[in-house]
Amino acid sequence: MAAAAEKFAYLSVEDYLAGEEISDIKHEYVDGQVYAMAGAKVNHNRIARNMSALLWNHLRHQPCEPLSGDMLVKTFGKRFRYPDVVVVCDDDASDDERVRESPILIIEVLSKSTRKKDKGEKRLEYLAIPSLLEYVLIEQDFAEIEVQRRSASWQSTYYFLGDEVVLESVNARLPVAAIYERVKNEDVLAWLEQQQKEGTSL
Repeated sequence: MAAAAEKFAYLSVEDYLAGEEISDIKHEYVDGQVYAMAGAKVNHNRIARNMSALLWNHLRHQPCEPLSGDMLVKTFGKRFRYPDVVVVCDDDASDDERVRESPILIIEVLSKSTRKKDKGEKRLEYLAIPSLLEYVLIEQDFAEIEVQRRSASWQSTYYFLGDEVVLESVNARLPVAAIYERVKNEDVLAWLEQQQKEGTSL
């Protein structure tokens, strides 16, 4: 989720991290500037929750795990971001327990206000992380999932309702319908209505 336009005076990384520990509002840090995070809508929360749950069930008893949007990821230079969902492994250690530096999978849930930043500035930062294997962008206002993979030179693959999203980084196949469970947008509602009709006719 992209940061809102609220901007503060220059801060050191140390002061930023100290402030985040006591702040009720999350902030992202970009080269000395901090930006307050925008609030999320219910569809955004449902998608992030669904992805976390699906990945947690898949990765149980394995050395990697999903973490929610409260976990900071250090990107290149002096930048810290809050991805909606991130998968890290046991070897991703940091002096600060709130920060991870070597994610293998990053997921952002998009909206009209965040799409440009998540597909632009943040994408460039994330793809520059040496450990990252996949970047996933999930639309909340319609049903579309974009996956970029290091193994495919970061070319985009798109998935829609009825498909299974292939995540090579964690060796998983997740139904798009499960990712959008309880999400209410035109695509999902139309798909559910069609599924009901097909089920009635069988």
